[in-house]
Amino acid sequence: MKRLYLILVLAMFSINIMAQTNAKQDVIQKIDGEEMKGKVIKITDTEVTFIYAGETAQYVLKKSEIAKIVHASGRVENISQQSLPAQNRQNDQVTMSASSVDHHNKIAILPFTYLMDNQPGADAIGYKAQEDTYGFLSQHAAGYTILDPRTTNALLSKAGVTKDKMINFTMKEICDILGVEYVIDGSITQNKGYQTSSTSDISSSKVKRDNNDKVKGVSSYGSTNSNAVQRYDVAVGLHIYMDNNASIYNQTHKAFLSNTDGSYNSPLEYLLKRCPLYRK
Repeated sequence: MKRLYLILVLAMFSINIMAQTNAKQDVIQKIDGEEMKGKVIKITDTEVTFIYAGETAQYVLKKSEIAKIVHASGRVENISQQSLPAQNRQNDQVTMSASSVDHHNKIAILPFTYLMDNQPGADAIGYKAQEDTYGFLSQHAAGYTILDPRTTNALLSKAGVTKDKMINFTMKEICDILGVEYVIDGSITQNKGYQTSSTSDISSSKVKRDNNDKVKGVSSYGSTNSNAVQRYDVAVGLHIYMDNNASIYNQTHKAFLSNTDGSYNSPLEYLLKRCPLYRK
């Protein structure tokens, strides 16, 4: 009887072990390809707390290291999907280094360079393009945090990164100064195109009469008006860098038609809609 009881206990223990072994587990798939099986305890904005199967020690992982989580229920939660451009880092010929968590998914826009007939133009145009880019991208960059231009320019000024000295800094250094993962650097080139002109003639005649309605004389007046309109060819360049000096976007687009006011909005929006940071 005791022997039978012992056999039953061992059988139940074995069944329990097998049930635990075959029980569905949470699976964390890291960006580097490693899989971690166990149970997800907690998920915050930046971290995931995890316990390996059969253990009690808790591990805290950064979300930036995780590609996705397959929960025991079968639900798949994509973690790093919003930062797909970062997956290109392994293909860049640059020195690789991990980004600060504070940088993750943050964007800064530098004042644009403005050239008029291939000569430096008014800085005000460059600041206006910076504002326009911020306004447009703020409505189409879900999942990203965009530094407002005033904060960007203040941080650059405090760090001594003036327009004349900008070339002395790497994009990684500028990202570190601004605390961002991406930096947008743009340029506007405006060249004089052809002129259109028009001429109009105006003439009038006046007849003078006396009290008896007899013609005393005729006077004539004429004038010619000329009008010339200057047209401009406008092109916009957009360059996006990451905080490891990698360039992920570099395109230039010229306005389809020349215009009379030098407007750059059409080519700028064309490029922004096609850049990796744009979201509908």
